[in-house]
Amino acid sequence: MSSPDLATPPGREAPPPATGAAPEPSTGAAALRRGLPGSLAWHLGALAVLAVILYPVVWVVGGSFKRSEDIVGSLDLFPGDPVLTNYTSLADGIADIPVSTFFTNSLLLAIGSVIGILVSCSLTAYAFAKIRFTGRNLLFTLMIGTLLLPYHVLLIPQYVLFRNMDMINTYTPLLLGKYLATEAFFVFLMMQFMRNLPRELDEAARLDGCGHVRIYWSIVLPLCRPALITSAIFTFINAWNDFMGPLIYLNEPDRYTVSLGLKMFVDQEGLANYGGMIAMSLVALLPVLAFFLAFQRYLIDGMATSGLKG
Repeated sequence: MSSPDLATPPGREAPPPATGAAPEPSTGAAALRRGLPGSLAWHLGALAVLAVILYPVVWVVGGSFKRSEDIVGSLDLFPGDPVLTNYTSLADGIADIPVSTFFTNSLLLAIGSVIGILVSCSLTAYAFAKIRFTGRNLLFTLMIGTLLLPYHVLLIPQYVLFRNMDMINTYTPLLLGKYLATEAFFVFLMMQFMRNLPRELDEAARLDGCGHVRIYWSIVLPLCRPALITSAIFTFINAWNDFMGPLIYLNEPDRYTVSLGLKMFVDQEGLANYGGMIAMSLVALLPVLAFFLAFQRYLIDGMATSGLKG
């Protein structure tokens, strides 16, 4: 028989049991205090790295508002008396050639390169990823091996070949390789993406009577949109910023791209218009930024959905 419980008098609460230990401090606050020095050091280091990275950008922006004689040797990021003549002088052109000519040539070259890469590399990637044929592994190995060849090794043979074909001072040497799937990196990128696609889609399409052309156009390409857009962005940037190719194959100034147009700010006597050169460099960044921002949303959306839709 158990003993009766001791009743607590009405209106009085029972005291808490004595444990003999002091209340412990909040573990969250203690952890925050312990991690504060490390977090502060990490953020300060990140800000220092960011300042080093952004310093050239800030210097170029400030230099575009300086006079040419004030740019070299000046330590000030921004001028005390900013001028706009570096930008307004671009309207007069360079050596009697409008600046719009250089931008038009670069735009045509970049868009042509993007179209060539997307068409040729996607077809080649589809063949390696979806079609079994004799010598496929050997051809794929040889294609990947071309990535080990330096650009300068092929420079002289290619120049001699195009010179014998009377293609110098044209855009053909700069675009022909893009339409022949010579960019092994983009072929590999698209092929790896196509290999990850479910094979059940191909089998279902064949049961419906689709051939390789229909499967490539209606099934594989829509699902490979992230890889295609990534290739397009890198190709556009590389073609827009290319300097070596146009320098070798283009001779007439009215065919120059933006990269060669910047070189024309230095005259034959070695005198350079640094202000105009910096201003045109900033203006030349706008098409690249616009192209990237225009397709960035599609790139992120495609990666988020993995390209598979019901």
